[in-house]
Amino acid sequence: MADAIIQVVAGKLIDALKEHSGRVLEFRSQFMELKTQLDFMKSFLADANKLKRKEETVKTTLSMIRELTYDAEDILTDCLLRAEFRDHVFRCNHFLPREMIFQHRTSKRLKDINGRIEKMHKVLKTYLKTIGQQGVHDDVSSVVHRRWTSPAFDESSIVGLAEDTMKIIGWILPTKKQLHQVGIIGMGGLGKTTITQKIFNNHAILERFEERIWVSISQTVNEEETMKTMLKQLGEDTYGLDMGQMLPKIKQALEGKDYLIVMDDVWSAHGWWERLLAGLPKREGQSSAVIITTRKESVAIEMGVEKARIHQPRVLNEEESWALFCRIAFSSEKEAKQHYELEELGKDIVKKCCGLPLAIKTVGGLLKSKTLSTDVWRRIHNNFHDELATREGESSVMASLQLSYDELPTRLKQCLLCFSIYPEDSVISAEQLVHWWVGEGFVQGKDTRTAIELAFDYLSELISRCLVEVVKQRGFDGRVYTCKMHDLVRDLTIKIAREESFCSFDEHGKQRPSIQSRRLGFTGEEDVKSLNKKSKLRAFLMMNSSPVSPDKTIPLFRVRSLRVLDFSLNKLENIPIHKLLHWIISLQRLSYLNLRGVASLKELPQLISELRNLQLLVLNGCNNLQKLPSSITNLQKLNVLDLGYCPMMRYLPQGLGRLSNLQELSGFTVPSEADRNGCRLGELQWLSKLKVLRVNINEESDIAEEELTVLSHLKQLKVLSINTEGCEKEEIFRKLDGLSPPPHLEELYLRYYRGVTTPMWMNPKSLRDLHYLCIENGDLQFVHPRFEGGKTITWKVEGLCLKFLARLQVEWDLVQSVMPRIRYVEVSHCYMLKSFPCNTEKLGVWRK
Repeated sequence: MADAIIQVVAGKLIDALKEHSGRVLEFRSQFMELKTQLDFMKSFLADANKLKRKEETVKTTLSMIRELTYDAEDILTDCLLRAEFRDHVFRCNHFLPREMIFQHRTSKRLKDINGRIEKMHKVLKTYLKTIGQQGVHDDVSSVVHRRWTSPAFDESSIVGLAEDTMKIIGWILPTKKQLHQVGIIGMGGLGKTTITQKIFNNHAILERFEERIWVSISQTVNEEETMKTMLKQLGEDTYGLDMGQMLPKIKQALEGKDYLIVMDDVWSAHGWWERLLAGLPKREGQSSAVIITTRKESVAIEMGVEKARIHQPRVLNEEESWALFCRIAFSSEKEAKQHYELEELGKDIVKKCCGLPLAIKTVGGLLKSKTLSTDVWRRIHNNFHDELATREGESSVMASLQLSYDELPTRLKQCLLCFSIYPEDSVISAEQLVHWWVGEGFVQGKDTRTAIELAFDYLSELISRCLVEVVKQRGFDGRVYTCKMHDLVRDLTIKIAREESFCSFDEHGKQRPSIQSRRLGFTGEEDVKSLNKKSKLRAFLMMNSSPVSPDKTIPLFRVRSLRVLDFSLNKLENIPIHKLLHWIISLQRLSYLNLRGVASLKELPQLISELRNLQLLVLNGCNNLQKLPSSITNLQKLNVLDLGYCPMMRYLPQGLGRLSNLQELSGFTVPSEADRNGCRLGELQWLSKLKVLRVNINEESDIAEEELTVLSHLKQLKVLSINTEGCEKEEIFRKLDGLSPPPHLEELYLRYYRGVTTPMWMNPKSLRDLHYLCIENGDLQFVHPRFEGGKTITWKVEGLCLKFLARLQVEWDLVQSVMPRIRYVEVSHCYMLKSFPCNTEKLGVWRK
């Protein structure tokens, strides 16, 4: 497939050139020429994407396009930053010596790029003529492999899956419902089809359903062939029938009967399924079932399956994996014990399969075809991933997983490749991934949706396609906190990342930093001396918390192309903070900086304003950070500023309201009256794009009466957190009672609130769109009468969290009556709650 990253960067460049052409007037003609050339490149990429096996011409061309698009993006970024610097700082004369030097160099670079593209254009024209349209078409036809399945299976080669089978049989046996619809989802090779075969041939199913139909759909849906398959299995003649006659005939054959239909390996449900489902009989007295297997949860939902009836099989445990392997590689476990010298090697090989049935069967079949030789088995053990990647028709694990990657939209491909840099078995922060994607420009805001919001959607989509696994998520809405990737999917991302020069890897899948490296997950084992001033590195992320050896430190001041710098997993104890900051402020293209938890960080330098491209700044958990420089208010592109859990931070600087693009602000501390340089609460009203606001209020904080309406000005605010830890002043809580949050707030967090009753504004009329309410710690005893709303006004809240509220007196019946949509409740150390359906003393969770 054509480089996902090229398509994204080229597309982003074209959009940027359309939007900002007026900002770079002195280079307008050259940029317009570049845009024209890039449009042609996108057309070539579309053709290259159709080629099954790339010839050397295509591979070389893709490599050249990759370099050109990155270079062009660097130039455009530099020009836009320069234009913004002129506009916002000096409004300087274009003919000053420094400006003239910049214009001369940029013009030269643009001329060079356009010249290279023109030469490439000529080569490609000749090449595309040579292969001709027929050649492309032939290659396309050879790409599409139809995966055919049937209900027939070998019971002796199946291990485990009994729980999965019985669970789904239990869903479809009852006769009260006219049509049961069930989805089985999971990554390729997980055993979805095998489970369905077991269900299809189960004795109870044979007795329950008069008609059973099995249809293998695969990637390309042929509606006519699907209906023909159904009619043939119903014993009907299809000769001479057209599309319009087939569906009524299927309905007629199934009328008055209980039937089971399996739609196996569905990739898309658009249009065809709606038409087919509408034609199936669904009458009183009938009770039928449809089972759908797919790699995409969204497909099952689109086909009408309720989430509660979607099942994702687990991987096999160690015992089951070994039993399955023995049945394939040997005749039984008993025979395996007779070859004790192979048993240890075999068990190590099985561990590498990580419980994936297809991988176990593939490697077991491979070993069965070999002699029972220790040397042969050791060779396959040592070259496990290469052996598994060898295409053996449809048994190839990598070929199966490759299909899932190929089916991804371009916007998701480069996001998935980011997982390649994480070490094996890593538990990955969803927030880190999302910030990386946004920082490098893989995800951009659209309409009213911010880039951060869309990035979380992208992650959810990768999870729903079973390419990424959830480790920890929020209870009420499934927001992902941490995730991981199956080892074999990770192997696939490494393979593709290496092919597309997304990252640099050696033959063993370990990162190999070089001058060509674009992204690096630094574990401390890598030799980074090659990353000099000509380095092309765009993303650098620390991968562990181990102290960094000084001789391994990356020479950051030389990496001019860096966009993403994330030290969030390391406290950087061995690196002098002044040197680190000196390096950082030289990275003028930097878009995302994360210094989470760096204990030695006490303040940022004034020169932080040099990072004019900075969009995300995360300083969360910097326990000794005392202040930010006033120059931070010059970072006009800043979208995210996270200062959560910085206890020494007394205030943020005045002028914060100038950050007009700020979308998330965490750790805003309301200053005291004495802190005259601090940003007042009232200044936040100018942050019109703010969607997330987390405010800290302490004993010394000062809130003026006229500032109480500030939140009502934030029309886009969705998430509000108010933390009053350490504050005992009654006057503060009286004023907090007079706040006026915007009515469209969706999530509200109230921590260490010392009032006796909930604030007056915490009611369903004032917060009519609230979906999640969290109240933790404090002295609350009662809910305010307004909290209950009225006969016609109730909360839309779906999730409720109450923790460490020892005095709070609320009855469960009241909660249910005022929050009729409630479906998730989390409670802890709330001893006076009455009749709640979960433990209220220790952590208790209730789900509807």
